[in-house]
Amino acid sequence: MVIKVAVAGPRGKMGREAVGTIIKNEDFLLVGLLDSKKTEATLGDNIPIYTSLTELIEETAPDVLVDLTVPSAVYEHIITALEYGVRPVVGTTGFSEVQLDNIRNLVEEKQVGCIIAPNFSIGAVLMMKFAQIAAKYLPDVEIIELHHDEKVDAPSGTAIKTAQMIQNTREASVQGHPEEEEILKGARGANFDGMRIHSVRLPGLIAHQQVLLGGDGQLLTLRHDSFNRSSFMSGVVISIKEVMNQSKLVYGLEEIIL
Repeated sequence: MVIKVAVAGPRGKMGREAVGTIIKNEDFLLVGLLDSKKTEATLGDNIPIYTSLTELIEETAPDVLVDLTVPSAVYEHIITALEYGVRPVVGTTGFSEVQLDNIRNLVEEKQVGCIIAPNFSIGAVLMMKFAQIAAKYLPDVEIIELHHDEKVDAPSGTAIKTAQMIQNTREASVQGHPEEEEILKGARGANFDGMRIHSVRLPGLIAHQQVLLGGDGQLLTLRHDSFNRSSFMSGVVISIKEVMNQSKLVYGLEEIIL
């Protein structure tokens, strides 16, 4: 069966890469694009462009919506798609716990799958899983995530998801000296369950993360680097296919590939 796919955010760097990947894949049919700043009616081989998600869904009837937009828009896109029975595959991060709960409840009500992937890179997902395993034995952890300077949320969804996975293995504890003092506020990074998360934003970067796990006389460093956005496309393809088999919210690719 050919899966009918729509893409939200086709002009962004990830969006452009995803559009090209979907067009080239014989298992997919790209039926429409959602663009908040439409400058033309169609793309390439007469793929229609819309500014309204409702109109896109009603006219093209996609099976899957791949959303690569921004945190301020993606939540409403997911709710609208689910109301119409369209399965969201989402690469945007920055959701609140309340929003995730609302999405989860609507997914259960509609019995339509939804995949939210803080990172579509298979290598990044493996790095997160390895960190979760290692933290059982080396529970003193700091995460450093590095991204391009156009990223609007910090910490990254990948860093937060990594910390959440580690939290399931590691007992909560405060790291560092008990009388530690920040001379400059924020110098020690964000505090997540006692772990520290540091965000770097610089031009020239794409998406990178280090997980540092310290122990007596040793340091384990797990690092993943995405040098271009093609590194995320294998995860996008897997997610589009897998969401057709799901009737629940899947948060993180590790839930379906590990």
